[in-house]
Amino acid sequence: MTAVRVLVVEDEPVAARAHRTYVERVDGFEVVGTAATMADAVRLLSSTEVDLVLLDMQLPDGHGLDLLRRLRAAGHPGHVIAVTAARDVDVVRRAAAQGVLGYVIKPFTAAMLQARLRGYLDFREALSSDAALDQQTLDAAFAAMRSSRDTALPKGLSPETLQQVRELLGAGSSAWTASEVGTQVGVSRVTARRYLEHLVELGTLRRTQRSGGAGRPTVMYEPALSAG
Repeated sequence: MTAVRVLVVEDEPVAARAHRTYVERVDGFEVVGTAATMADAVRLLSSTEVDLVLLDMQLPDGHGLDLLRRLRAAGHPGHVIAVTAARDVDVVRRAAAQGVLGYVIKPFTAAMLQARLRGYLDFREALSSDAALDQQTLDAAFAAMRSSRDTALPKGLSPETLQQVRELLGAGSSAWTASEVGTQVGVSRVTARRYLEHLVELGTLRRTQRSGGAGRPTVMYEPALSAG
């Protein structure tokens, strides 16, 4: 089965890199481009085959709904999942009216987005037949996009603090200790370590050790992938 070609439309560099990483860790997907502006997105959509757009609504040169209208007016067949902090009821309603298949509100975990992507694969598979579909198949296809599997955070962790930790470490290539992260986000060293270890399990961070003379080495955490 051909991989689903994804365009990430996101103006925040840290978030764009994170979204790309999350997508590429799900079997069956490949990121064919990232766009920081509506103009970049229009250019890429006109020159690159795209099956799925992960669309931020708040772009520096326009609104995601404007891009969505242009996409539909041009007859582009790609599907859209909104990945955005915009939660205004009117925006959500208009997005749904223009055919957005899913809506993921920031902050979110990698597991949340990846569950939506796996649901999208199920959706595509259910609709891949050329034969007429029965009600059960249609219900299963659309239910797949509402799947909530694998989205739960470990007990005691919050999406908001997880996003703070992710953005802190994603802002550069430096390695951080749990104590340093805890100080920056306002939690204890032990709590910070729980968030850091969760991100290690997700593959977003990697754990290293730094020798500091006498005593045990210091455990450090840094982005699993380079910024490039």
